[in-house]
Amino acid sequence: MGMKLYSFFRSSASFRVRIALALKGLNYDYVSVHLGSGQQFQDDFAAVSTDALVPVLEIDTLYLTQSMAIIEYLDEKYPQPALLPSDAVGKWRVRSLSQTIACEIHPLNNLRVLKYLTGSLKLDEDTKNTWYHHWVRSGLEAFEKQLHHPSSGRFCHGDQPSMADCVLVPQIFNANRFKVDLNGLERTMQVFDACMALPPFMQAQPSACPDFEA
Repeated sequence: MGMKLYSFFRSSASFRVRIALALKGLNYDYVSVHLGSGQQFQDDFAAVSTDALVPVLEIDTLYLTQSMAIIEYLDEKYPQPALLPSDAVGKWRVRSLSQTIACEIHPLNNLRVLKYLTGSLKLDEDTKNTWYHHWVRSGLEAFEKQLHHPSSGRFCHGDQPSMADCVLVPQIFNANRFKVDLNGLERTMQVFDACMALPPFMQAQPSACPDFEA
């Protein structure tokens, strides 16, 4: 069954899904939706996404939205390799780690929020960056504490990548782009390095996307 992924190279949420697809070895057609130029608000994309957001994974007549819901769908449809543990406690932990980033960090530093800060609220670039650095650093400090747990291994949960790793890696990419201080996040960065040593994470990174802009 053919798949289309509506994506933007710089979108963290799209990056998560690209990692999951790569880990599962699933092929798809890449459809670029340039968020910077407002392509998400054009009529042709409105028929695909009611909330003007990426990613959207099109499978036959389905238009799947919300990155973690897409990853869980893929995990049920294509069980191997599993991105969620089989046990209830393990599932809870991976979901909790994922949501620490996707719900507590990412919403405060995504593109539309940053544009609102500098556009509607007229904040200058330095103030916007102070906002970004504060919320990303404090959120990653909380994440770091969660990784100091017996269930952590080479990756966020055990020794195989999970949905939590799919969510962590894009956030670190963005933190690096905005020059956030990552010193002291030893466990977090060890996991990030372990992920980036694997081909699927490299294949999914922004510079590998067809719409990449340096």
